Formats: sequence, structure tokens, C-alpha cells
Amino acid sequence: MKDLAKKMGVTTGTLTVMVDRLEQQGILHRQVHETDRRSYLIALTEKGQGLFAEHHQYHLRLTEEITATLSPEEQGLFSAGREKIIGQM
Repeated sequence: MKDLAKKMGVTTGTLTVMVDRLEQQGILHRQVHETDRRSYLIALTEKGQGLFAEHHQYHLRLTEEITATLSPEEQGLFSAGREKIIGQM
């Protein structure tokens, strides 16, 4: 939870509330880590995986719409910039 909260830029308290809500909705589940009882493993349920796939497809369509009017050179620049941003996360 601590690592995930750090990646998301939220406090562990905020993340705990979010995870509780998503777990109640059947989107994810948490289980105690096998070797470290203080840690939890967070995983998407089948429902959560479906929602993730839908969201991912939305982003792909959005990117296609944004880049459709760009020249091949501009698309390359856009892609390189996007990769640089993602690499810093």
C-alpha cells in the first residue's frame, strides 16, 4: 500500500479509503502478502480487468483522434514526448 500510494501521489490513508471502496465494488481484492504479513497484494478482479480494458481502449481511441491530424514527423515527436513523460512516472 505504501509503494502504491507513493506512485499515485496520495497518502496511505487516502489510498486505503480508495482500495476499500474499489474492493466493495468488486473491482479489486487485496490479500495479505505471503512472506510479509504487514503488506498487502492488490489485484484486479475479473470485473476490474474488464473496466481496465475498456479504459485502455478509450485512451487508445483518444490518442488516435489526437494524432490523426498530425504529420508523420509530428506523430513521432508526440510519441517521443509521451514516452519521456511516462518514463518519469
